[in-house]
Amino acid sequence: MTRIRFNPAAALSLALLVGAATLPAAPAFAQGKQRVERAADLPQFTYPMRTKLEDLVRDDQAFARFAADLRRDIASVLARYDIADKATERRLRGTLVLLDMLEGRYDEALLGAEQVRALQEKPADKLLSGVQIRAMIGASRSTGSAPNAASPAYRAAVGARIRAELDQMPYETIANDIKAGKSRAETMGETLMLGGVREVLQPTVDKTGALSSELAPGIVNARYGLKLNLPLKDTLVDTYAQYLAAHKVDKPDIWAARDVQLDASRKANEVRIAVWDSGTDTALFPGRVAMDGDKPAVVAFNRYSDPDTGELRTLAPALKAKLPQMLSRMKGLSDLNSNIDSPEATEVKKYLSSLSPAEFKSSMEELRTASSYSHGTHVAGIALAGNPFARLVVARIEFQSTLLPEPCASRELTQKTIRASQAYVDYLKAKAVRVVNMSWGGSVKGYESDLELCGIGKTLDERKALARELFDAEKAALTRAFASAPEILFVTSAGNSNESATFAEFIPSSIVLPNLITVGAVDKAGDEAPFTSYGPTVAVHANGYQVDSFVPGGNRVALSGTSMSSPQVANLAGKILAVRPELKPGEVIGIIRETAEKTADGRRTLINPKKALAAALEKAG
Repeated sequence: MTRIRFNPAAALSLALLVGAATLPAAPAFAQGKQRVERAADLPQFTYPMRTKLEDLVRDDQAFARFAADLRRDIASVLARYDIADKATERRLRGTLVLLDMLEGRYDEALLGAEQVRALQEKPADKLLSGVQIRAMIGASRSTGSAPNAASPAYRAAVGARIRAELDQMPYETIANDIKAGKSRAETMGETLMLGGVREVLQPTVDKTGALSSELAPGIVNARYGLKLNLPLKDTLVDTYAQYLAAHKVDKPDIWAARDVQLDASRKANEVRIAVWDSGTDTALFPGRVAMDGDKPAVVAFNRYSDPDTGELRTLAPALKAKLPQMLSRMKGLSDLNSNIDSPEATEVKKYLSSLSPAEFKSSMEELRTASSYSHGTHVAGIALAGNPFARLVVARIEFQSTLLPEPCASRELTQKTIRASQAYVDYLKAKAVRVVNMSWGGSVKGYESDLELCGIGKTLDERKALARELFDAEKAALTRAFASAPEILFVTSAGNSNESATFAEFIPSSIVLPNLITVGAVDKAGDEAPFTSYGPTVAVHANGYQVDSFVPGGNRVALSGTSMSSPQVANLAGKILAVRPELKPGEVIGIIRETAEKTADGRRTLINPKKALAAALEKAG
């Protein structure tokens, strides 16, 4: 699955703002606009780069010329197209708002922020949208200090204005977002802000001489971070910390009352659950691993889509020696996201905020490696919990953990990936697997991005056409593979980009089949997770926020993502099939959906394992 781009965890996000870096737009009411139903159908633009990108970020005149071209093209898209997905429009408008702030166009920035607030969909987003923008502009006007000057009076005024707005909001709704905002502020540093420019965008320009409109906003984000956000680091950390300290209220856990554990002494059947993921440390699940002869049942392909062996990816000796430290830092990021003051959290925020430019690439790739290496084991722990009749089958893929694609996309590689997809499913069928969890995803835009980063395609149109060809082939192959196993229930995560899985064309989560169910994420109180994607294919929601489970070696870490909500549904399906093995995938999906509870706002459909299992037993007569 070489085009499957793994999002390690929400904790690794380097977004710069709470509710401001991804500002959505006002709706397109004008008649005569062309309707766009797929993200890949929007036009793209190319920006020739004749100077080093870091110089472009720092140089006022060079940036102004680039910004004028980018603003013109974004405005043309918004004027000409009626975009079906608000998340895509908010990314476009968000870039314009950041440009307004950088150019001192504060009235325009405020207007954009108000349009944003009217269009946000998630409750926390509606409340927090543009808080920092309003605070910065208000503080600048009240103190007479420009935002990039960051005088003590200005910083104090920003903190006071943010806190005044937060104090008017329901803590339980915004708590997760404020914790994440504090975590981002604590790890903020110049190296992190410029790291992507230096190590991802600059190598791309060195190959192609240009940046596409998909990558160009990274220049805007970097300049905004350096000029306007980094001077407020201590202010943001202190403001969020004081707010959280004043509201030491633990959100209620709705899942404990809904949980159901199967007693090992009851009459039930063995049910095989496959975790199609980065690999699993099977030693952590003694007696609960399906065997292939005298070895655990494993089917594996590496990132080149070549057959591989082993339950876990083989790490290079240098990385293997660093693994304990890498896992410790991953835990530290998780603790930061939960506002937990731990030794690991203290170490990782100091480490990330003080990185030197020379350390950025290796540090980020080590964190990505640790996250991807642990991912499958963490997911397996969730999928098997409370089910002594579950037997694990390992379907291992290798997520990319490098900043630049390795290998690059090609027709040859896609054909190998297509063959691997069917080989995975054929193996799972042969091992009588009943449930498969797939906490990963890819998209046509992911293909386009990888092709650009690799310098493949003479023109933007050529790259788009090749990306569409390769993506369509892989999506069709996955769909055929799933359909070839109608007796297997496939469970997949919605995605972590807070957008429509259908509009973005995520796979597998946009695929529609009777034996496939897509899962979104909420937190322990049932509130919608800020990162979760959505859309017509997202059938149910489960806990995906700071979920505790194993990592290789046996330690436990809390991680967030739809990667963690999907195996909650796989777990439930496994329990249903343990007591009702005769049920077909469509019937299991039906029970899960029928017993789930729709929230008042209509946005979430919360699974209820206890009710689902009771309904399954009741139907058995």
